[in-house]
Amino acid sequence: MPMRDQDEFFLPDWRQPRELLRLMLFGLLLALALVLAAAHHAVDLTWAELERQSLFISACLIWSAGLLQLSRPWLSRRPQPLVTMLAWLLVLVVVATFSLFVSTFIAPGADLFWWLRNEAIAAILGGILLHYMSLAHSLRRRQQAALGARLQALQSRIRPHFLFNSMNLIAELVHSDPDKAEAAIENLSHLFRAALRETVDVPIGEELELCQNYIDIEKLRLGERLQVRWQIEHVPAEIGIPLLTLQPLLENAIYHGVEHRSEVSELRISVQHDGERVSIVVVNPLACTPTAQQPLRGHQMALGNIRERLQARYGETAKLTTSADRDVFISYLSYPYKLARHA
Repeated sequence: MPMRDQDEFFLPDWRQPRELLRLMLFGLLLALALVLAAAHHAVDLTWAELERQSLFISACLIWSAGLLQLSRPWLSRRPQPLVTMLAWLLVLVVVATFSLFVSTFIAPGADLFWWLRNEAIAAILGGILLHYMSLAHSLRRRQQAALGARLQALQSRIRPHFLFNSMNLIAELVHSDPDKAEAAIENLSHLFRAALRETVDVPIGEELELCQNYIDIEKLRLGERLQVRWQIEHVPAEIGIPLLTLQPLLENAIYHGVEHRSEVSELRISVQHDGERVSIVVVNPLACTPTAQQPLRGHQMALGNIRERLQARYGETAKLTTSADRDVFISYLSYPYKLARHA
């Protein structure tokens, strides 16, 4: 499994002074809360008890944070749910170890209830704290993805090379075939009108129509070299899809696949749904040239932009994966079934 960027890891970096200060403040507040909860009268509130609770809790927190920090390189390569469970268990082990140490060497009179109480408090608060860290991390990632996707979507919804090629094509057709030139202008206007819209979702039928507008323009330029096969299996037209999600996939497939080939190339698009999720598969041939790896890198750059938009809209429930072999490049998109909802 590829290693995640440790800066994006959901557990704090305990080497940072700010994080350590937060940890110590949490320990102090927890100690104060426990002392207050155990006191029945004002005379029960003593600095000595607060000091004992603070030292015990601080020791548990520092050791837990230290062990998690040492394990950070290994944990950062594991799935987040597994990391959460391991971190929770580590906290329980640390608290149990310190409880055993205290009951054996410092306060031999401590009974089993005291040990069980410590474990119960650690289990509850540790679980809550780790869950909060996970949710806060997910929220930060979504906010960053939404901002980045917004900027990237405005800058790269339609590639400049497509605009230049289309304008050159229209300029040639104006004299040789005015009817085709007019049709190309209409298709191009539909695409740019969509690019300027502030819409969250559109019906998938509308997105497919925009894709057809795009393909019609590219067919005028590539001729018989571009063949398209659609496979749409009982997909209701009102299913929602983020605007200009499929069209960039097709543009990516043509730009990095079909355009680099001199022979006839087939682009295959499959759209399906099972009542819960929508699945879209785009298959395009790879360029049969010694520099075929360059288109592959271009594929990943463009797909990264689409993936960020999906993450901003659906979070982790949307998937965009790719695979490639010597002949074809496959893009697989899956997201939750929803009816179209306009902004």
